[in-house]
Amino acid sequence: MKAGTKIKKLVFLWTTGVLLTASLMAQDPQFTQFFANKLYLAPSFAGATKQQRIVSMYRNQWAGIPGGFNTMSFSYEYFFPNFNSGLGVLVLRDMAGSGRLGMTNVGVLYSYDFQIFEEWHVRPGLHFLYSMYGIDFYRLRFYDQLVTGNGTTFEDPPAQENIGAFDASTSVLIYSKSVWAGAAVDHLFRPDQSFYANKAIIPMKFSFFGGFQIIRQGKLLKPIDETVSLAYLFRLQQNKKQLDIGLYWNKVPLVLGFWYRGIPPFNSERGDALAMLVGFKMKGFSIGYSYDFTISNLVSSTHGAHEISLSLDFQTNRKKKIHAIPCPEF
Repeated sequence: MKAGTKIKKLVFLWTTGVLLTASLMAQDPQFTQFFANKLYLAPSFAGATKQQRIVSMYRNQWAGIPGGFNTMSFSYEYFFPNFNSGLGVLVLRDMAGSGRLGMTNVGVLYSYDFQIFEEWHVRPGLHFLYSMYGIDFYRLRFYDQLVTGNGTTFEDPPAQENIGAFDASTSVLIYSKSVWAGAAVDHLFRPDQSFYANKAIIPMKFSFFGGFQIIRQGKLLKPIDETVSLAYLFRLQQNKKQLDIGLYWNKVPLVLGFWYRGIPPFNSERGDALAMLVGFKMKGFSIGYSYDFTISNLVSSTHGAHEISLSLDFQTNRKKKIHAIPCPEF
């Protein structure tokens, strides 16, 4: 291998490692289909279903980079109509990099629904969880190992490779038949995720989301069978900002979606990704696939992101009228 090629490879690996580390330290796992994973978005969505819902998701981000990011989640929620309350359980697993830097969250969520005007409802929510972090230090590759080529490093291994901490989040959601908006605050306990003596406090994350149905069409005395919705999600975590905004078209059973993701234009000339979704939504069942086209400076090496969602929604008690939130299933 030529010296120039070696240097290019070293620079690429080093840059990739820095980017991966910076992303891990600054941001939580994210989902393109954020409304498919509603419990992860905000605890106010717990129980916002006909009565019971099971959701499973998988995301493979930056498949072109060794290690990449792999995120999986599973949730179950139940609505108690006699108490206008929803309960949920959310499990999330995130793995990143060749060092198998991993995080597992296990949490319980609660929300309460009450009416404020004739067509408007409010849902506050709470989420309590336990987070576990782990790393395989001896699978990591450091810069000095690449330079010397002898496989040894001067970096000290952590005192413990597995740590844990409690955390919490809260949110509020307001909605009508065609409009919804909400806000969530995550990491209220600001847990420490450091494997060493120095602290690495996770900063609080603020999320603002919402949207409205531009078009609602259906035949007389029959359910709405076609909608066009505009939706957005803005996140702020320390000095990191990100905006997701897009359109959904749903003509039963087909769902198509298109998003832009990036930092607001006044902070960056280029966004992070463009995403497209295709999904199928039938009675009590929906499945969706989305792909992120990276448009940042990493476009040639990341290979974007793949995401799959699966949802089962079923009702066992039909006596109580359900106030449905009009946001998309994906």
